[in-house]
Parts: sequence; C-alpha cells; structure tokens
Amino acid sequence: MIEILACNGAATVQDTGRPGFRHLGVPLSGALDGGLLHIANALVSNRPDAAAIELRLVGPRLRAEAATLISLAGAVDGRIEDAHGNSRVARAWASHRLGAGDTLILGAIRSGVAYLAIAGGIDVPRVLGSRSTYTRAQLGGFKGRQLAAGDRLDVLPSASQKIGDGETVAIELQLPNPPLFGASPLRVLAGPQQEYFTAQARARLVEDEFIVSPQADRMGLRLAGPRLEHDPRYGADIVSDGVTPGTIQVPADGNPIVLLADCQTIGGYPKIATVISADLPRLGHALPGQKLRFAEVSIEEAQAARRQATKALTETLASICPTNAEFNLDALYTANLIDGVIDAQQKN
Repeated sequence: MIEILACNGAATVQDTGRPGFRHLGVPLSGALDGGLLHIANALVSNRPDAAAIELRLVGPRLRAEAATLISLAGAVDGRIEDAHGNSRVARAWASHRLGAGDTLILGAIRSGVAYLAIAGGIDVPRVLGSRSTYTRAQLGGFKGRQLAAGDRLDVLPSASQKIGDGETVAIELQLPNPPLFGASPLRVLAGPQQEYFTAQARARLVEDEFIVSPQADRMGLRLAGPRLEHDPRYGADIVSDGVTPGTIQVPADGNPIVLLADCQTIGGYPKIATVISADLPRLGHALPGQKLRFAEVSIEEAQAARRQATKALTETLASICPTNAEFNLDALYTANLIDGVIDAQQKN
C-alpha cells in the first residue's frame, strides 16, 4: 500500500483509457501521454496498461508501507528518504527501490506531465473496463477524483523477477536515451468543418503562433492568438456531432480549443482541424504560456507518422536496461558455474 502524504499538484490514477463507450457519452480518458505511461510501466516490469499516477504541475510526497519498486517517466526528479533521515536521488527515466517506510518526494513536473508507476500497478476498481479517472463525472480512479493527502492506494501483486525458489528480487532498470519533447509544429488534418471558416482564418491556423491560456486542463487547451473568423454564410454553430481528442473547435469568439483525453463526445462548434494521433501526446505536455504552431498534412502523412511513432516507442522500450552492472548475488548463488575442479599443484 502507498500513502499520499502531500499532494499540491494535479495527480490522478490513469491507465490506457476506456475505449468503446463514446456512443454512450463516456469520454476516453486515460493517460495524456500513453507512450510515457508505457515506459514507466516497463521500468517496473508492469503490463503496458497497468494503472499508474499521472503527475501534473508538482509531484506528490508519498510513503511505501511495504518494500516495492517505483519508476518515473517524464521531466521530474525527486528524492527518497528512509526512516532514519538518509536521502538518495530518485532520478527520472529509471526505477528505484522503496523500502518499507521510505518516503518519495517529487518536485515540479517540468514538461507538463509525467508518470509514477508502481510495481504491480495501482489497484482501484475497474469502471467500464478501465481504472482511469474522469473527475468531471467522478468516474473511475481513486474515488473519481484527484489524489489528496491521506489517500491510501492498494497495489496489485508484482510481476518482478524471482530467482530460483527464493524471495522476489526487484531489478532496477533505466532508459539510457529518453525521448525528446519536440518543439516542431503540431501536425493537423484539415476539417471536418473547414468550410465554416474564412480563407484568412484557415491560413492563420498554419501560419501564425498561438499561446496556451490558463484555461487548460485534461479536457482541453484554450488558445490565445489570432482570431479565427467564421464564414458569415455559415456562422459559428453547427448541429452537435462527434469530437475526439485532438479536435480543434472554434467557438464564436474565434479562440480555438484543442480537445484532450477527457473531452466530451459531441460538440456544437465548427472544427477547423484535428491534431494527428502521432502528435497528441505533445498536447498533454503543453503548459499555460507555451507557444504552439500548427502544420497541415495529408492523411497519408498522418498514417506514416503514426507508424513511425509506434516504431520509435518500440525501439525506446527495447533499449531499457539494468541501472548498473553490479553482480546479482542471488542469481550468482543459484547458478551452476562450476564445471569441474583441478588441483593446480598436482604434477602430470
């Protein structure tokens, strides 16, 4: 069990989401950056879809009630303190052992979102097949809300490696070359209501710069910048139809809203473009005040980008390796390393 001692940021339990229920009005939810969630889980030998803690703004302070293995993925660092006050670094892109009673203290999330995985995964009830938190409906996760001081999270049994018939041995892993958070324009597909906008508005979307406003959460990012004007022949409203994470809606004020994982399932604002799936994770890292640019691509380019992103994640996961080259004595003692014995002093 893990106890939350303090939580000043926005931390929620998330997994890969709950697809298949959008026709019932249930958002997808799940990790804003599924690739980082996968990496965090791989660093503690979890399944890719195991529930972890998504960290935003500032990380929490928590205590392990039993020995376990945790990992950090994203631009966040911390330290581990034991019951005697001894402290050691808990760096990102690696797993770390926590002894019973150890406290993990995390700092600022410098890239907008990061993940804390715990060996075995967080054990909260599945709701519609997922442990993800959707706070607006108090659905899933830990009591349907953000984590707070005093919360106690159960952890599922770990799949850590066992040596022989002995006790479980938690192997610390690291990612030598973490993924980079790109600053290139976010790629978009035009439409589906592109005709609702003036030619000037369509040009501004891909030529000008936008700034993430303070009105940003897991549902979406409201952007400030050049006003995207609607074609007066059509107006600023449509009959509500389907939306998806990545959709760029534009209400009557002309300020675009980019939808994220917790977005609604339908909307009545015209959609000028949609961010491609390969670039969706980058939206989850966007912070208020950050500048964003967009670039239009074809459906073929979007599909190629999706394949490349999948390949890059596969290669990243394959590069995970033990943190150090120290001997594992448990493994050494159980291996049959002696093939024979000779007497060096015996003469032939």
